[in-house]
Amino acid sequence: METLEETELCFPQLLNSSCVKTKRPHYETLLTNIVVFSVSLLTVILNLLVIISISHFKQLHTPTNLLLLSLAVSDFFMGLLMFFQIMFIDGCWYLGDLMCSLYQYIAYINSSTSAGAMVLISIDRYVAVCYPLHYSTEVTQTRAKICVCLCWICSVIFQSLVLMDVLQQPGRFNTCFGECVFVINYIAGVADLIFTFIAPITVIVVLYMRVFVVAVTQARAMRSHIAAVSLQNSAKITRKSEMKVTRTLGVVVVVFLICLCPYYCVALTGQDSLLNGSIAAVVLCLYYFNSCLNPMIYAFLYPWFRKSIPLIVTLKILQPDSSAANICCLK
Repeated sequence: METLEETELCFPQLLNSSCVKTKRPHYETLLTNIVVFSVSLLTVILNLLVIISISHFKQLHTPTNLLLLSLAVSDFFMGLLMFFQIMFIDGCWYLGDLMCSLYQYIAYINSSTSAGAMVLISIDRYVAVCYPLHYSTEVTQTRAKICVCLCWICSVIFQSLVLMDVLQQPGRFNTCFGECVFVINYIAGVADLIFTFIAPITVIVVLYMRVFVVAVTQARAMRSHIAAVSLQNSAKITRKSEMKVTRTLGVVVVVFLICLCPYYCVALTGQDSLLNGSIAAVVLCLYYFNSCLNPMIYAFLYPWFRKSIPLIVTLKILQPDSSAANICCLK
């Protein structure tokens, strides 16, 4: 039987009321801390570059990029939250009950806004591909800004209702000092699952299936009209540009589904208590790692992002009129 001396407590001065640290080999704890810290730092830096790029350069102020900006802000905060995951590695939370509730609250808001941003991106691509003649009039910067603001406001209100008990009484579900747990009632949990996962995923899949069908049809039609006049060639270039953006955002959506589906499928089946620690860690890491993958996708598939990075890193964006630079034409 272990004695108090052999047992490492989160708060040794509190004795029996303190939580017990999770015992792991030193090398495993060190490696885990390094990996989590590195991914967190990379997530924050990459998403910050996306935020600065879209916010600074006027040429990038398009409705589609405004949706990407909202997603990057959500991913940026998720990267910051990943730093706090380091404390959970040894099973102790040192920041108190209020910060624990705030941590959970922000994490839930980020989940909702990420799902909302993906839905808005899917709608944007649906209109661009399926109704190209109406896109410029129907999808404007003003409407995109309104949709993004509504997405964040609705997420804050919805998650405030879902986590009402946690916010009203921080730490009410903790069994010892140094613990950070929360319990959501059944109705709130079902509502969160529907509005944060099932409904968004359904909308995204349906819209992108429609986009895929229309894109294939248009590609066949374009191949059958190779000998077109110059005006048609110009229109074809525009369509190719739209399709390239659609493919890129399609990759973002697919990665989003791959990373988040395991997490929500566990919640949907209610079998989270049957998972061992390793599988649970993989599911949670996938959930967080999605925020790091998104800007990586932009770096590989968006030329404007690659070209804006040197300007930001070298502080050339501080020069007068740098916001008016033709970022898409820089070499």
